[in-house]
Amino acid sequence: MKKIVLFASGSGSNVENIILYFKSNSVIEVTGVFCNNPSAKVIDRALQYQIPVIVFSKEELNNDFVLAKLLEFQPDIIVLAGFLWRLPTSIIENFPNKIINIHPALLPKYGGKGMYGMNVHAAVIENRDSETGITIHHVNENYDEGNIIFQESIKIDDCKSPEEIASRIRKLEQKRFPAIIEKFLIPKS
Repeated sequence: MKKIVLFASGSGSNVENIILYFKSNSVIEVTGVFCNNPSAKVIDRALQYQIPVIVFSKEELNNDFVLAKLLEFQPDIIVLAGFLWRLPTSIIENFPNKIINIHPALLPKYGGKGMYGMNVHAAVIENRDSETGITIHHVNENYDEGNIIFQESIKIDDCKSPEEIASRIRKLEQKRFPAIIEKFLIPKS
């Protein structure tokens, strides 16, 4: 079996979508969820599907506690699905080209520290962009700078608020993210 470990910080809508997508898959499974927020809704979402959850602090992320746990899980891919902290170099070096993230904009636009969630959508509205989208990319030591795996854009001419954009982006993420993970793990020849 190919094993996925998910990292999340918040509600976990992408995490639940990924869990459901692979729930009856015979070759890929979600084996764990790592969360840095002990009160995040993602914890309940994961436990509802009997997925083990590891909750950790910033200190535990940086002192190799999280790395040790990841080495126990031996994932084929680590997926950041709404995870807001930067991963330490030790994790990136131990899982080269096996960590991916989804970003709610067309990188390199609206990437970097502080550019997540509504901050991204507000910047898109403020700049009067006519389109935005999602980017799925490899994770390196810098926020949102890893090699791009997949991008898709959508028109947003008629959107009047960051919330409207967020709703459209969420639908696009739900549709594309699990399929791109699957393609990453089992490339079609």
